[in-house]
Amino acid sequence: MAATAHKPLNAITADDLAAAAPGTDAAALHEAVRRALDSHGGDGPAAVWAELCRSVLRPAVPFAIHRMLYYGCFAGFSSPTPPAWTPDPEEAALTNVGRILEARGREFIGDAYKDPVASFSDIHKFSNENPEAYWKMVFEEMGIEFSVKPSCILRESDAYPGGEWLPGAVLNAAANCVTAKPGRNSDDVAIVWRDEGKDSDPLNYVTLEELRRQDSLVANALDALDLPKGSAIAIDMPMNVNAVVIYLGIVLAGYVVVSIADSFAAPAIMTRLKISEAKAIFTQDYILRGDKELPLYSRVVEAKAPMAIVIPVRGSFQIKGLRVGDLSWQDFLGRVNHSKYVIFVTCLSYIK
Repeated sequence: MAATAHKPLNAITADDLAAAAPGTDAAALHEAVRRALDSHGGDGPAAVWAELCRSVLRPAVPFAIHRMLYYGCFAGFSSPTPPAWTPDPEEAALTNVGRILEARGREFIGDAYKDPVASFSDIHKFSNENPEAYWKMVFEEMGIEFSVKPSCILRESDAYPGGEWLPGAVLNAAANCVTAKPGRNSDDVAIVWRDEGKDSDPLNYVTLEELRRQDSLVANALDALDLPKGSAIAIDMPMNVNAVVIYLGIVLAGYVVVSIADSFAAPAIMTRLKISEAKAIFTQDYILRGDKELPLYSRVVEAKAPMAIVIPVRGSFQIKGLRVGDLSWQDFLGRVNHSKYVIFVTCLSYIK
């Protein structure tokens, strides 16, 4: 229900609170609401709501009271979805958005800038009205690198309802993922992971440098297959660290990823392979679910998939019983010609 359908906070009585939640100490609640209004009413509804959350609305307070005070606090609010939580300026300044706004907010809105919370709406308005300046800043802060820069940020055109974003731009998304960004370095952690069924084991960590090395190895191994650049390559396996490495490696090398859910039966896999005209597929021999090994490679074979690269779910054991033309993960990586090895930091095979 919209906030305007409720009594304003200063009109809520102790009787209203008692009717909403019989058995509560309505008089004490009402007094606490009055104190919040007296101390924070001049700072706006978000400040009053924050004070109510801090001093009044404990989990033991019935939800009907939470709801009444929330909508009462934001009665007449400009949006039908008032904020249920607003960070304080100190917390906001520690976020990525807050850090950027603190550094560059005055560059955009001058002396009107106060802090990341109070000025958020003004910055949002600026971003809509000045996309060239705003998005140029975003790309700088994120360290996004284009091999061919866009001619502009947004081009208005009848042929493109809503406009054409970044016309003429060329980049490789994966290359940007594995390149150290401002304030980061190659020793920073890129992935934190743990194997299925090993919940009590220590966490595993992959640094940005190691991720770049592994992605480059996959990209070089793909190049050794001599597939046409821009070809579709499927991935049908659980979302684990190998899947991340493979995904980025495919894009680094200039190919297109086709993601297929590991839960799909053979007919559904076949349909997606046909539609995408995939030239190869990465998969696992099995999927681990608790103590069970659920066949996956056999489903890929049943789907009449193109050449499959098969990762063993347990360790680095050689996989037996592969189709002619399919490759084990070990053999796939072993095809890399290290005399022609390329570190794909800035890949030359970009896709528009």
